[in-house]
Amino acid sequence: MRPSKRAPDELRPVTLERGVARYAEGSCLVSFGDTKVLCTASLEERGPQWLRGTGKGWVTAEYAMLPRATHERTRREITAGRPSGRTQEIQRLIGRSLRAVCNLPAIGERQIVIDCDVLQADGGTRTAAITGAWVALHDCFQWMQGRSIISVNPLREHVAAVSCGIHQGTPVLDLDYAEDSVAETDANFVITGSGGLVEVQGTAEGKPFSEDEFLTLLRLAKAGVARLVELQRAAIA
Repeated sequence: MRPSKRAPDELRPVTLERGVARYAEGSCLVSFGDTKVLCTASLEERGPQWLRGTGKGWVTAEYAMLPRATHERTRREITAGRPSGRTQEIQRLIGRSLRAVCNLPAIGERQIVIDCDVLQADGGTRTAAITGAWVALHDCFQWMQGRSIISVNPLREHVAAVSCGIHQGTPVLDLDYAEDSVAETDANFVITGSGGLVEVQGTAEGKPFSEDEFLTLLRLAKAGVARLVELQRAAIA
């Protein structure tokens, strides 16, 4: 039995609340169980210097965890002078995931910055951030269309993410912290609405996992992302 009493293929309760940040062009408060992330999308009229003259836009991301998102206060990374390696890795992952489903030339020479701030962490913060960031980005593009800044929505399809792992010998979907902290295998899957793989991160925390176990986790992840995409569709309807 999982600590949360969920079935092996059961997601935590997921909510996607749009329009929660008054001044952002797009925003979404996403919850995966007790993990809560505020995602905002901000339009910058100037793109990166290295894209000048290409006619192509850019989508990038920043990620941060608030000091009391966890059981004990963590120091703000700004006081250390630079983001940690973990933070840099996660924000790059979020940016790659969103760009994978964007028609960047359709943005024009502009940049969309996605800020993902973890309000409360209980495992799966990066997967929740990607799932909520897609909604915020969708609404930002919709805002731009409504003001004739762009003529079409640059999003080609949905993208969402979910964790899977092997906990006490059982492959399970969407690990919370109680499972993640002791799982024998931990993996994150970023998958598009059409089932394409954007990124897979998998780690054996104990013994190596087999190809069959990996394929089981992939099947769990694909089913989980399909449900997340359904929730995205319902949120923007």
